[in-house]
Amino acid sequence: MIAKGGSGWWEEFYSGLCLEYVRQARDEEQTRAELAFIRAAMGLPTRARVLDVPCGAGRLALEMAAWGHDVTAVDQSAELIEAARRDASQRSLAVDWQRGDMRNLPEDGSYDGAVCLWNSFGYFDDAGNLEFLRAVSRSLKPGGQLALDTPLLETLLLDAVQEPRVWEQAGELLALEERGYDHETGRLASTWTFIGDGRREVRDMSMRLYTYRELTAMLEQAGFGLHQAYGDLDMTPFELGAPWLYLVTTRLGERRP
Repeated sequence: MIAKGGSGWWEEFYSGLCLEYVRQARDEEQTRAELAFIRAAMGLPTRARVLDVPCGAGRLALEMAAWGHDVTAVDQSAELIEAARRDASQRSLAVDWQRGDMRNLPEDGSYDGAVCLWNSFGYFDDAGNLEFLRAVSRSLKPGGQLALDTPLLETLLLDAVQEPRVWEQAGELLALEERGYDHETGRLASTWTFIGDGRREVRDMSMRLYTYRELTAMLEQAGFGLHQAYGDLDMTPFELGAPWLYLVTTRLGERRP
């Protein structure tokens, strides 16, 4: 049975074997592709101020710091932040690691760009998701850009119906996602089973799935516009049938939403 997934599910989800999954599930090839997308689609200036939220174990934040950017990285998991700090120390890279809620960001209007990648949007209810987007908007300079990737109702619903059980492997860890769409809440409810190191752990997840129009309307409420929508990391223009949405959107004008 698929769990409904309630508010605050992320506080329990990112623990135990799931943290090992987060550290291993994206290989170097995927990371290089995401970094190439950030370079090409965002066009950040040299030594840009960049916000990575949520940053996980720092996979992208570390590489952007290696480019010479001034990076602030935020995540709610103390274990992931500590792992990121260790990696930064080993590589002699300076990153401002902050443990905290992704709706509570440095809102000083000084950042050139922000990234929210690897399916990290839609955790909250509609008010909470808008609160996050407004916090990002307030952190950016006018003209600053947000890179956001997310499934949409148009991209994921058919897959969720046709393939309700998906196995993935990350290193020595196996992960099973059992998923279903709740039409009453507009959310994708998933039960994840992580198997590794002689252990089996079960976690519940709940993600709000928006249509493209709903998402862009919410972004515009938060002060964004000039959306650039792609269906993959090669910057193929987004259209119906694309497997995912990679969106770059711009913080407009002087309005402080």
